[in-house]
Amino acid sequence: MEILYLVCSIVSTSLTSLVLSLILPFDALLRRRGSSRASNDAAETAVTLYEGTVWHQRRHPINHSFQYQVRYALIDLDRAPHATRHHLSPHEVRQITDTNGPILLLTIPPSVGYEQNPLSVYYCYSVEGSTRQLKKCIAEVTNTPWGERVSFVFNPHSDLVAKALHVSPFMDMLGSWDIKANDPGDNLTISISVHHPKHGNYFIASLKAKRLCSSTESDHAFFFWLMPHKVAVWIYWHAVKLWWKNVQFVQHPKYSVPTYREEALKRDDTLQCCGLSSDNRHLHLRGSDLGSLAEISSKNRWFRWRDAKWPWS
Repeated sequence: MEILYLVCSIVSTSLTSLVLSLILPFDALLRRRGSSRASNDAAETAVTLYEGTVWHQRRHPINHSFQYQVRYALIDLDRAPHATRHHLSPHEVRQITDTNGPILLLTIPPSVGYEQNPLSVYYCYSVEGSTRQLKKCIAEVTNTPWGERVSFVFNPHSDLVAKALHVSPFMDMLGSWDIKANDPGDNLTISISVHHPKHGNYFIASLKAKRLCSSTESDHAFFFWLMPHKVAVWIYWHAVKLWWKNVQFVQHPKYSVPTYREEALKRDDTLQCCGLSSDNRHLHLRGSDLGSLAEISSKNRWFRWRDAKWPWS
């Protein structure tokens, strides 16, 4: 049933994207005529464009690596509050990270009706006088094809976080994410490696990108056209390659270990990572819909999970 739904979803998304791609030039023309030059300039200055490369390398049980070109937007959430959907607001981010400065979101915007973001990152700054410092980050990890999501706070300089989401059918839930990110400037880097109790540091993923001049890409709809689709194609294609190479298929832990989230919290507590301030340690299980959104604080870290939509739930 799940395979049938996946096939139907791919077909439906392809048809929708085809139709929206055909009308994209007309839609862009209408938007240019209907919006003022001042509003266009304001929207452009709130978004910084990056272009670079995502690289993955697996060392166990086989050697397998690949890379692909990617485009990202770095969005100032205070200046472009309506530029993103299904993401945290700047007020929420400041409350979670105990910061008082700008909040920037690195993400791949939706394109022609489709969104695909394996990783989005919030950069959270603290301001003291005239000094602005990157204090915390929030990673937003979404798995494919389920569409589940976990968000968590991490120290951008270097942090070790217990793996809290089934991100691949070819990886188990053991181990931790070693993650770091620089302060975005002309260059942007993010690196994540998986530390496994049996296999060691067996998987590495990284993003390296350069900042582009936004004025040269005045229409972001064209700049990001089919970018989410390309990311999805790479994910599915290399999943097929790993299956063809007889890499063991790992069932989603919700079927075998329903308490895998609580287990991740316990593992994270043992890592003794940099914790949140005492003002944020009161966060506990809550949400407008506890079946779809849960927010949990362990001793040292804030996590939030978003469940999959039917039929993955």
